[in-house]
Amino acid sequence: MDISTLKTELVSLIESAEDLPALEQARVSVLGKKGRITELMKTLGGMDPEARRSAGQVINTARDEITALIDRQERSLKKQALESRLAAERVDVTLPARPDPIGHIHPISRTVEELVEIFAAMGFCVAEGPDIDDDWHNFTALNFPPGHPAREMHDTFYLPDDPGETGERARKLLRTHTSTVQIRHMVDHPPPIRIIVPGRVYRSDHDMTHTPMFHQIEGLVVGEDIHFGHLKDCLTRFLEAFFRVRDLPVRFRPSFFPFTEPSAEMDIGCSREGGRLAIGAGADWLEILGCGMVHPNVLRNCGIDPERFSGFAFGVGIDRLAMLKYGIPDLRTFFESDLRWLRHYGFAPSERDSVVLGA
Repeated sequence: MDISTLKTELVSLIESAEDLPALEQARVSVLGKKGRITELMKTLGGMDPEARRSAGQVINTARDEITALIDRQERSLKKQALESRLAAERVDVTLPARPDPIGHIHPISRTVEELVEIFAAMGFCVAEGPDIDDDWHNFTALNFPPGHPAREMHDTFYLPDDPGETGERARKLLRTHTSTVQIRHMVDHPPPIRIIVPGRVYRSDHDMTHTPMFHQIEGLVVGEDIHFGHLKDCLTRFLEAFFRVRDLPVRFRPSFFPFTEPSAEMDIGCSREGGRLAIGAGADWLEILGCGMVHPNVLRNCGIDPERFSGFAFGVGIDRLAMLKYGIPDLRTFFESDLRWLRHYGFAPSERDSVVLGA
């Protein structure tokens, strides 16, 4: 076959390819191991040197032209494919939005809102602070001296030391309780103080009732003539409002915390009959939170005179409160981002009735 006629035929074959698969098929039929140009190259071995030189130049030129044509055709087809895809996937911004399912408020967010509302009605303000703090704010200022065994109760996430600080303030960590914010507030604000501190805290623990990150709310009251009776009244009113149980049975058991003295665990009355927990009924008890009178050393560390001022503090897990109130059995499900779970346990934005008893 005349090479010019073959080239014309091959050019027509390549230019007629309507998509990339067809072009690839044409390329194989022309330049593949058994392609027509390849077969022509194989015939050069049987020619005499002069004819081989002349025919080789013609075939190589044709092969280069065909290869260049295939490359151009491939770029053109890719551009056409992209334009077709863009046209097909174009979003018409004039169309109305697709109807989305109604969102739900996470039980943790809902519980925080309830707690803030309850304590606001009792005159508390919300205080906030950094999640990353130092050893002094997290331990030492709270009467945890170096080597104190109570430090071992906190499985702490430590971070690299801050080269710009020295001593205990150089050792950085993820706060193990929101008490760090209480310290910062007492250092910056003179009494009287009445704050709550909701926020995330971090400890290296993970099972059905513990996660490496969880939520805690702590409260602090400092002023003149503050005594344990104020603590008992405040916490009783808080728990009655949160669980919506009037005359909730409560009891205080002696305990130990480095930052309070005396310290207590607070229990609430409950029933576990039939395997179901009922708050406020029955003859059983459920531990709910820790509390106590602020230790004089903590007041001194913050520049407050313990001879003139006293105070009380308490702390409780927000996640645990939500589990108890809404019947959620596993703490880990709070953080799994399962929309089915959220639709079941979550709250519609319109569900915002008052949680304060008597409101």
